[in-house]
Parts: sequence; C-alpha cells; structure tokens
Amino acid sequence: MPEGPEIRRMVDDIDKAVGGRTAEQVFFAFERFKEFEQLLAGRTVTSVEARGKAVLVFFSATDTDGPWCVYSHNQLYGKWRMGSADREPSTNRQLRFAVFGGKKAARLYSASDIQLVRPENLGQVEYLGRLGPDPLNQPVGVQDVLAVFNDKRFAGRALGGLLLDQGFVAGIGNYLRSEILFETRLAPSTRPKDLSAIDQERLAEAILEMLQRGYRLKGVTNDPERAERLKQAGWTFGQRRHMVFNRDGQACHECDGPIEKVRVASRRLYFCRLCQASRA
Repeated sequence: MPEGPEIRRMVDDIDKAVGGRTAEQVFFAFERFKEFEQLLAGRTVTSVEARGKAVLVFFSATDTDGPWCVYSHNQLYGKWRMGSADREPSTNRQLRFAVFGGKKAARLYSASDIQLVRPENLGQVEYLGRLGPDPLNQPVGVQDVLAVFNDKRFAGRALGGLLLDQGFVAGIGNYLRSEILFETRLAPSTRPKDLSAIDQERLAEAILEMLQRGYRLKGVTNDPERAERLKQAGWTFGQRRHMVFNRDGQACHECDGPIEKVRVASRRLYFCRLCQASRA
C-alpha cells in the first residue's frame, strides 16, 4: 500500500494533469454514482489534496448547486494513472473513476473506496474523521506530534504497532515505521511513555523528517549523503533507498551488525538489534 509520501506525490501528478481545468468529462464505474457524471462535467477541478493515504478531488459549485468532493482511498490495489485524455493506458486493471480535463486525464483503477461528499461534510468520512496530525498535508510541528505522545490512547502502546495507526500520525506505513525507529535507535517494543522528554522530541523530529524526506526524495529515507555515496559505488536504487527496511541479513550502515526482520502488527519490520537494543 502506498504510504504518505507516495500519495502526496501522486496528488501532485493528479493536480498537474487536471487541477485548475474544466472537467470536460467525468466517469464513475459504480452505478450509484452514474448520475454525478453529468452533474460534475463542466465544473472546474478547483484543487486536489491528500489526507493521510486518501485523495480528494474538489469540484467547483455552479449557479444551482454547491461544490463537491470525490474522496478515494487506494487501499491495497488502487492506482492512479495520468496520461492522454484520448488514449487509455494498457492495463488489466478496472477503471473506477476518471476526470478528463482538456488533453490530459487522471484515471483511478482498481480502488473500491470512493465516495461523493460535500466539502463541509468531509469530517463525516470515517477514515478522515479518525486521522491524527498529517505532517505532509497540514501545518504540523514538533509540539503537535508531542501532544499525541501523551494522549492516553497512544502513550502505553508499543511503537512497533502504534506507528501504523493513522489516528496517531497520518501517512506513516510499513517502510517509514522501520526507518523512524532506526533513525531514533528505538526498539519496536518502546512506548511513548517510556521515553524521556528529550527522546520524545527526537522521535517527533524523526517522524517529521522521515515523512518529508520520503516525499522530497521520492521514497528514499536513507541519509541523502550516504545514498549518494552508495549510488556512486554502484548500488541500485532499491539497495540504497532505505537504512534498514527490506535489508534483512545485510550489514547495518552504522555498526555493520546484521539487519533483522520480524513481524509486528502482522507486518514485516526491520531493525538493527545492536543499534536499537539499548532502548528496548
């Protein structure tokens, strides 16, 4: 499943393709939305936004009807494709939703979680209503993240599972959780309430930095200078992309000890037992 940085970059691409343009045609695969194809056609796509791992496409109001928003969540299989309006990509996926704006089109394939919502009612969408701070899409600082550490819903939970909870901090997924824990040298079993004020601040800073780095560097979470050195040494993108994620059995960049893989919250997690043991 794409994580926050990938969704945000996807939104940038959707916005570049159809944002600010008149939706000359709108397509919905689901019968319950067919009446909205004509209702939304001719309106301006006023903005495209990400919220956690969801995508929101906003349509302008008309003289007789207010604005609308198409909410979608990729879940495991959804995928957006941008391209020519008159030539559909070659794919075996099923088209679920599409916006055609001039020469370009944004097409959503395979996703099943699609809703039509008035913008003022977005808080009633279950997924959006339970999102925590969203650093990639909202003004979120260290103090905002520190506040959730002390929330009784989260303070006593192990970070290995907690970091995947979108109500804790939105946008973090499987690779980011491993990278955040390694960056702060924290064991997966560590709980927010176990940390000193200094360590809590370090964790908050790492959460913000890893999300932004993943977005800025197209999914790379490794230290940028190290990633560049590895590139010059002939490492492939996949090999140099992360500090620990997907590197089980390989040498830790910091201590040369082996990276290990375990399952936490039913998903794979990677860590260095030597670097992260002191905070277990």
